[in-house]
Amino acid sequence: MTSSSTTIGSSGTTVSTLSTDTMSTNGTSTTGTSASDLQATFLKLLVTQLQNQDPTSPVDSSQMTTQLAQINTVSGISQLNTTLTSLASQLTAEQQTQSANLVGSTVLTPGSSVTVSNGAITPFGVTLTGAASDVQVSVKNSAGQVVNTIDLGKESAGTVPVNWTPVDASGNTLANGTYTISATATGTGTSAAPTTLTGATVQGVMPQSSGSPNVLLSNGSTINLSSVAAIL
Repeated sequence: MTSSSTTIGSSGTTVSTLSTDTMSTNGTSTTGTSASDLQATFLKLLVTQLQNQDPTSPVDSSQMTTQLAQINTVSGISQLNTTLTSLASQLTAEQQTQSANLVGSTVLTPGSSVTVSNGAITPFGVTLTGAASDVQVSVKNSAGQVVNTIDLGKESAGTVPVNWTPVDASGNTLANGTYTISATATGTGTSAAPTTLTGATVQGVMPQSSGSPNVLLSNGSTINLSSVAAIL
């Protein structure tokens, strides 16, 4: 650290004053940016300042206390950030481990395509943003014709799995093939917007840098784990 001499008082006493354009003490560089480095730098500069202060104008003790408190605050925030980062990493690893248990499970995710095969239909359902006095699900064939309408009646907000035997309006079993579902709802006081859900089997889990893993489904799609509405 560089210094210059200043003459004070009538006796001509000479003291050294510090230069503010350097961040080194005793030939040791203190250019670190971490909280501990900044704290060490501050203490070194403080000691040097006290050693070279003007006897007729000493350092204000209240300012020194304030500066020390500020340094301690910065150090505490840095330690807190380190702890939170470690905790986030642990939670991410735990979530990815738990999501691996979904492999082989059937889940409901947003979708509108269902498949009928030998009198059975792939699982499906709806998600309601609010309570509804009546919910209806329309089933259309590949030509866009409504083959049946399922009346679910009154439903609460949330995910509603639908158990339904695939038949047309006359009660005849639907032919094998792919069908499209859509839903409407009459809200109690306000309109409830339903989202249709279709079922698929989880075939794999792929960790993501964001922390929330993606799941590979048997229907060929890949979605984020957060989009899974239900596990059947």
